[in-house]
Order: sequence, then C-alpha cells, then structure tokens
Amino acid sequence: MRRPPVWLVDVDGVINTRRPLWGPDLRRGVARADGVDWPIRWAPALITRMRRLYDAGLVELRWCSTWCPDAAALERLFGLPALGRALTRAELAVSVSTDALKLAAARRVLAAGRRLVWTDDTAVPATTLTAGGRALLIRPHPRRGLRPSDLTAIETFARRHT
Repeated sequence: MRRPPVWLVDVDGVINTRRPLWGPDLRRGVARADGVDWPIRWAPALITRMRRLYDAGLVELRWCSTWCPDAAALERLFGLPALGRALTRAELAVSVSTDALKLAAARRVLAAGRRLVWTDDTAVPATTLTAGGRALLIRPHPRRGLRPSDLTAIETFARRHT
C-alpha cells in the first residue's frame, strides 16, 4: 500500500500571513503560545484545501514550526484535527537555529523512505532534497503565504506514484 507524502507545514508566513491571496474571505483570531496571545490571520479557503487533501489520505500533515508545542491552539482555531508534530518543545528550547531543526526533520522524512512536501517561508533550502523527485519544496512569500497554485502543485505531487 502506498503511503502518502508527509507534508511538513510551517505556520507564520505560510498560513498566518498579512495578505493571503485567497480572495476577500479572511479570518482573524488569537492563539496562545508560551503564555502570550498571538494574532493569527488566515484564509479559510486555504485551510479547506489542506483539510481536503488530508481527509482524502493524499497527505500526512505534520506541523514543522516553532508552534509545534502549542499547535493545539492552532488546530482549534483552524478547525483541524490533532496533527503530528515534527519538532518538540525540548528541541526548540536548546536550538540556536530553528531552520536547522526543520531541515533535520525534512531529512528524517526522506530517510524513512517517505515522500516529502515542505512548505516554509524561511527554512526551505535550495538543496538536493528534491533529487529523485521524492520531495516538493515550496517557499512562499512571507506576507502572502501559500497560494492556490501551491495547493494545486501539492495535490499533483501527492497523487503521483513514485
């Protein structure tokens, strides 16, 4: 049985953006992390497409963000089920570079023989992670986040049997 690609998804600059390109229907809310309330702005249409891919079994969504320890607040806000976490609170507490932690998480996915989708506005490198067609890396503009065309690319990649 074919396993779906693991989609490592960052939050800020990917989902939480200032000017998402998904039309006029935008939502605002607040999520609490480390005792601080953070404003969150997102496009419901983006969350709907992500959820559709997840519910269809086309992707396995995992948070790969500094939000990982507090991702339950985001899941409630976005109406998502509990998703996997690529990073732990302990890792984040001792790390100098969250980008390095995220890259290590991406490499673990590939080392486990899984295909990878990675969406991050800062950490996605221009490396050989895409060699062999096993990875799709998307680095959205941090003020715009993921676009509809990015979700189309993710769906196309997820449906491809490699």
